[in-house]
Amino acid sequence: MPRICVSGKRSMLLENRLRPVFALLFAVIVTGPPAPDEGMTMHMRTIAFMLLLVFAAVGLLAVFQRYAPTEHNPFKPLAITDPVGAATFHKLAGLEQDTEKCFSLLDEGGIFYTRLDDTTPRRHCGFYDALTLDQSLAPYSATLRMTCPLTASLAVWEQHVALPLAEEILGSPIARVETFGTYNCRRIGGGTAGRLSEHATANAIDISGFKLADGRLISVKKHWGQDSPEGKFLHDVREGACRVFAVTLSPDYNAAHADHFHFDMGAGDICK
Repeated sequence: MPRICVSGKRSMLLENRLRPVFALLFAVIVTGPPAPDEGMTMHMRTIAFMLLLVFAAVGLLAVFQRYAPTEHNPFKPLAITDPVGAATFHKLAGLEQDTEKCFSLLDEGGIFYTRLDDTTPRRHCGFYDALTLDQSLAPYSATLRMTCPLTASLAVWEQHVALPLAEEILGSPIARVETFGTYNCRRIGGGTAGRLSEHATANAIDISGFKLADGRLISVKKHWGQDSPEGKFLHDVREGACRVFAVTLSPDYNAAHADHFHFDMGAGDICK
């Protein structure tokens, strides 16, 4: 039977106590659980059963780690080219704790940027581990300064949601994403009281529409809720964003978002 490295009498005592447990474990594996009158106490049977559960869980975890698709496997590193899956958001959210890993992800994904120095907070506004986006998978109508995790999430959304949906539903690629911007030192709703917006730390982006290569302009304000290809595209873009960002707000959320989508990687959990 397996030996445990404990010296002297303690080793013999521990081995004697565990020998029937391992014997029962082997019996359960080979022949099934023993009948109650075969001399094993309920305590021993419980220990053997628990060991079986542990071994089974470890085995399943090993199989999962090895064979689960990358997009569903939280133990495999993230790549922007990976499809969106069950583990995608949690990997993106985890980038906040690993700055260099985040920037390396952008480099590997072909995202060009200029890193920004951390700011000195002004009324709790400012940004850290941030960048100016130079070139992503789609052009934007304004210069964007934002956190690295938001940039990575945006790149995943571009590649796996917005860009393919435009061609699939509208039959034309996206030429430019129309945006109201990212960094803005303000409170939620623009008032003088209440919590700071995620825009105040460059951790949010507002998107008002999409300019297509064929010249059409898809507007959140104009086309949201329409029973049309444009309306379906915007709806599906919002639904796809919910799988990537922590917070996704659309005109369905409130009147303040009647003309744009709000995406952020803050501490919230909203999809509406």
